Amino acid sequence: MAAERYLWLCAVLVSAVAGWTDWRSRRIPNWLTVPCLGLGLVANTTLLGWQGSREYLAGAALALTVLFPLVWIRALGAGDWKLMGALGGILGPLHIALVIGATILISGIMAMIQLSCQKRWLAALTNLLELVRGFLVFGLKEHPRISLDNPAMPSLPFGVAAALATILCAWGIRVSF
Repeated sequence: MAAERYLWLCAVLVSAVAGWTDWRSRRIPNWLTVPCLGLGLVANTTLLGWQGSREYLAGAALALTVLFPLVWIRALGAGDWKLMGALGGILGPLHIALVIGATILISGIMAMIQLSCQKRWLAALTNLLELVRGFLVFGLKEHPRISLDNPAMPSLPFGVAAALATILCAWGIRVSF
C-alpha cells in the first residue's frame, strides 16, 4: 500500500535525524519532535482520511502512555518520549508497538555492551536491586541517585536505538522505498 510506504518513509527520516542528534548531543530537540507530531496528523489524514486521524491519535496515545512511567521516574528523557509519540502518530498503534518493543530490545543490547566496556556490571545489578526494592516498598517514583539528573550515571542515546528499531521494522515488514 502506497500510503503505508510514505508513512514509514516519514518515520525512518524523523527517527534518523533524531538518532543523529541524540548521538551527537545526547538530546532530541523540540524543533524536531513537536513539528513531527503535527506531521503525523497531516500525513495520516491526507493519506488515509478520517481513519488516518484515528490511527494518528491511537498511535501517539499508545506511545506516550506506555513510556510515560519511565519519564516520570526520570529513566527516559522527555525528548525521547516526544520522539516516540511523534513516531506513534506517524505509524499508528500496531506499528509503534512493534517499534517500541524493538527499541527496548536494542537499548538493552546497547546497555549490555556499555556495561561490558565500562566494567560496571556489579554497579548496574546493585542499582537494579535498589530500584526493585524501592518500587516494592514505595511504588513508582524517582530515585535520587539513579536518575537522568545524576551526571555520574551512564546514559544511552535512546534516539539511536529508536532510529535503528524504526529502520529494522520498516525493512522487516518489507516496505519498499
